[in-house]
Amino acid sequence: MRTHPLTGRIALVAGGTRGAGRGIAVELGAAGAVVYVTGRSTRAARSDMDRPETIEETAELVTAAGGQGIPVRCDHSDPVQVRSLVDRIAAAHGRLDILVNDVWGGDPLSEWGTPFWEMDLDKARTMWERAVFTHLVTSRHAVPLMLRTPGGLIVEITDGLGREYRGNLAYDLVKTAVNRLARGQAEELREHGITAVGVTPGFLRSEAMLDHFGVTEADWRAGGLTDPHFLASETPHYVGRAVAALAADPAVAKRSGQVLTSWDLAEEYGFTDVDGRRPHWDRHLRGEPELAAG
Repeated sequence: MRTHPLTGRIALVAGGTRGAGRGIAVELGAAGAVVYVTGRSTRAARSDMDRPETIEETAELVTAAGGQGIPVRCDHSDPVQVRSLVDRIAAAHGRLDILVNDVWGGDPLSEWGTPFWEMDLDKARTMWERAVFTHLVTSRHAVPLMLRTPGGLIVEITDGLGREYRGNLAYDLVKTAVNRLARGQAEELREHGITAVGVTPGFLRSEAMLDHFGVTEADWRAGGLTDPHFLASETPHYVGRAVAALAADPAVAKRSGQVLTSWDLAEEYGFTDVDGRRPHWDRHLRGEPELAAG
């Protein structure tokens, strides 16, 4: 197995400031890729998410992991900014091999417990624009560059397989639409040699989720006292390793159009989370014990 199987590959992680995006960017870097990390939160100014994480921090983590991290501030809802970003990648490298659409920004817009007939329509519209339209804009401008080098991979980061209702109509519509983005892109790109898939993590132990439970990564298990499901959570590196494994798989095209899970990919490719565990969200929900990695 090659230590750096993605050496020479150029990746764009749209929405790489924190959470799954950061974990994916770092693991792509660990596999040797050049990773463009984009988002709206920089050291110069925070986005309206008002979180401390920045694209510069993520890029530095990518470089420290063994890749090359390049931070670029970009609002992916603005086609002009996205076009400028892709033009910059084209001028520097002449190619784009991996696109990860992970823009979200919907946490402050999610109205859990509110029936749809009482929802704030402005919040619902903004969630849609941030979490779906941004992905479409980014693919629209990135794919022409990807077409120059067949064998590329587009990964739509989603939440869930779309089989069950997610408890809030606006949220459910957004995440289901992202799954369909993967399917639709796969259908239209298949003849051009580009693969598109959706990938979902389980219970993601993101920076915001750690804050929500009042814990750190060092003592995260204490969050299980508030919600036992948290004990089956995974770090952003877990889904990051899933994406890196897909990007390094020469047979990835056979999966095009599918929505895949971090836990199934971990068992197939043999990777673990950073703590050596192999959490399996579906098995957890069925009440089955977590299997030891090995």
